[in-house]
Amino acid sequence: MMKKIAVILSGCGVYDGSEIYESVLTLLRIQQQGAHYQCMAPDIEQMHVINHLTGDVVAGESRNVLVEAARLARGEIIDLATANPDDYDALIIPGGSGAAKNLSTFAVKGAECQVNQDVKTFTQAMHRAGKPVGLICIAPTMTPLIFGDGALCTIGSDKHTASAIEAMGGKHQDCAVNGIVIDQERNIISTPAYMLAGSITEAASGINNLVDAVLQRADKELPRV
Repeated sequence: MMKKIAVILSGCGVYDGSEIYESVLTLLRIQQQGAHYQCMAPDIEQMHVINHLTGDVVAGESRNVLVEAARLARGEIIDLATANPDDYDALIIPGGSGAAKNLSTFAVKGAECQVNQDVKTFTQAMHRAGKPVGLICIAPTMTPLIFGDGALCTIGSDKHTASAIEAMGGKHQDCAVNGIVIDQERNIISTPAYMLAGSITEAASGINNLVDAVLQRADKELPRV
């Protein structure tokens, strides 16, 4: 039976939503490997809107995360709050600043951040069922708050971000752009992508490995947490 993978998006655009290349590469690899994906996003307002040409905050403008993420999903997307974890074999969360601004508050609060409740509830339900969870780029900063103390992940080699992860109770492992880090006990897979990548080809090298690992582990009978 074809595996069905949940993909949580955080908007559309590297500076205020999901990183577009990371998201598309994830969806492409899932299909290339013979699986099916379902995009989903929380129905909330973005932290702010960024002009991607200048990098400036657009004053007085607000956008909805679910509506913006629908751009990436070509309209084939559901509200995360309505998603049933029982319907999916695995979960992947691409990066982009939206993971640290909309799915969590890491961008502004660092180690004192919180994770959006719908994101946390869905991800923890997948985890309790023994299903693999893949986290890309900056998304692994949510790892300690979702999976608990000692959860292992990578964001590449940025010392400041790695220190924040460890301050939250997580364990960070440095990783090359084409590599992945697997928390064998908790069934978490992470890769740095554009935390290190200098090109879409470099980003793809790690993302492809992550998607492959997630799908391989989705095929295994793993213990429930």
